[in-house]
Amino acid sequence: MSDRAGFRDLLRLTAGHRGTLTLAIALTVSASGLGMLQPLLVRHGIDSVGTAPLSWWFVAGIAGLFLVQAAVDGLGLFLLERSGERVVLGVRRRLIARLLRLRLPAYEDHRLGDLISRLSVDTTVLRDVVSTASVQLVAGGLTGLGTAVLMLLLDPVLFGMVAATVSVAAVVVIALLGRLRTAGELTQRGVGEMTADLERALGAIRMVRANRAEAREERRIGERAESAFAAGVRAARLTSVMTPAVELAIRGSLLLVLLVGGARVAADATSLGALVAFLLYATYLVVPLISLLQGIGLVQRGMGALQRVHEASLLPVENEAPARSPVLSRRCAPVLEFRDVRFSYGNRPVLDGVSFRIEPRTSVALVGKSGAGKSTIFSLAEHFYQPLSGTIMLNGVDLTGMSLADCRSRLALVDQNVPVLHGTLRENLVYAVPDAGAEELARVLETVNLTELVSGLPDGLATQVGERGNMLSGGERQRVAIARALLTRPELLLLDEPTAHLDQINEHALTTALERAGRECALLVIAHRLATVRRADRILVLDEGRVAAEGTHDELTATCPLYRRLVESQLTGDGLTESLPAEAATAG
Repeated sequence: MSDRAGFRDLLRLTAGHRGTLTLAIALTVSASGLGMLQPLLVRHGIDSVGTAPLSWWFVAGIAGLFLVQAAVDGLGLFLLERSGERVVLGVRRRLIARLLRLRLPAYEDHRLGDLISRLSVDTTVLRDVVSTASVQLVAGGLTGLGTAVLMLLLDPVLFGMVAATVSVAAVVVIALLGRLRTAGELTQRGVGEMTADLERALGAIRMVRANRAEAREERRIGERAESAFAAGVRAARLTSVMTPAVELAIRGSLLLVLLVGGARVAADATSLGALVAFLLYATYLVVPLISLLQGIGLVQRGMGALQRVHEASLLPVENEAPARSPVLSRRCAPVLEFRDVRFSYGNRPVLDGVSFRIEPRTSVALVGKSGAGKSTIFSLAEHFYQPLSGTIMLNGVDLTGMSLADCRSRLALVDQNVPVLHGTLRENLVYAVPDAGAEELARVLETVNLTELVSGLPDGLATQVGERGNMLSGGERQRVAIARALLTRPELLLLDEPTAHLDQINEHALTTALERAGRECALLVIAHRLATVRRADRILVLDEGRVAAEGTHDELTATCPLYRRLVESQLTGDGLTESLPAEAATAG
């Protein structure tokens, strides 16, 4: 597939809707054809006035023709608008499906606000191209052609004069089309950058307010808006040259028709009725030509939007299909095993020959300095990334032989950032298990000590948690995330410092809950607190991408100098600060 979107890509969007589009355009063209009959009827009426009075039936017939034209035109336009909406709905559905399945590096390489803009703003421009530009190009072109043929039949001399003046305007239009597409692309990119910066500021609005940065963010986003404005003005400047050029050509040709046509009537070279009909057709020619011009301009701007949608459709997605037929999990096999795993973010190595195994229903703590590779291990276990070399086994099965769904159905991840989505508390809890029953919900709520909180809420589980869970405290969000994970009954629970946002009372309750959860599944915990580490069955000490030591707390205290330093600092502070979203930057 080409990196550059072309007109064929635009036509490909209409697949499945071409029948309706063809009917809609046919109705619009038919309405234009009915309009072209009107000057001929007027000529007949004028030429016959000298021999017989004008019939009221004749006037009623013209009025009826106007009404039929309006009805046919209205139906055609409705079908076009509906088809445009359906085409864009299909584009949006495909784009939504792709954006939700991109490989994680794609999210790191592209700003989320810009991706959102491609889905919303750019597809809206495409809708206008399908519903408006199509009728402007097809109906305008056919109407203009039909009008030109009738003008040629009425008076070839006058038609030649009109054609000559319009040809001059056509040369100007063709010369500006390429620049109009470029201006359209710049406008859409400017809007995308503005949306990305706005999403950046609103996503961290508390930090923005706390640092009194409203004015700075306003200037930053305003500069993006001005860039989009400047590109839009460039497009408007081009359009302002193209449209008057066509209008000037048409109006100039009308003046010539009046002068030359009047002289031809005086010389009996043509009739007055024929001249009036020709003038009406010349007037009618303005509309299809302007429509044709606007359609061409809209298509050029739409190609800029299509290019951005096309680029998003080329972003790499996760491969859902397993590389080979999956095999059944082996009994008594480790829940998770890394064998000589190596991984890098770009040119920066993160893991260098990491090997370890986690047995069923055991708890393992990962400790180490920032950048040691702890969060990367979680990402590889969840199949977010592929190792450069080595093998990752889940229940004795190589991850490369498992589908993503199969792999992730056996794991549950509680991220340090504890994402809570806009919606109700229940919607967040059952996110991975939408059909979870009341008993299961009650079990996990009791496990994470949320029962009392829920019972005290006016709407219970139907309570809205706000955007990104801002109606909950940090500790409450943490417990909601853990309850959501436990509801899936995973074989391995991945926890990135589960007690980071909890007070001592809730930390003790949650620690007890995790001990109960450990009877059902294995636990792999990125630990920053000594209390969490001491309760683990085994501790893995990571240093510069390798497992530097492994054992219990007492064993490592006696044998591992790095672990002793971490213990002396109570496993807190800058040395262990690490978060999943920043792992590409911190390399670990």
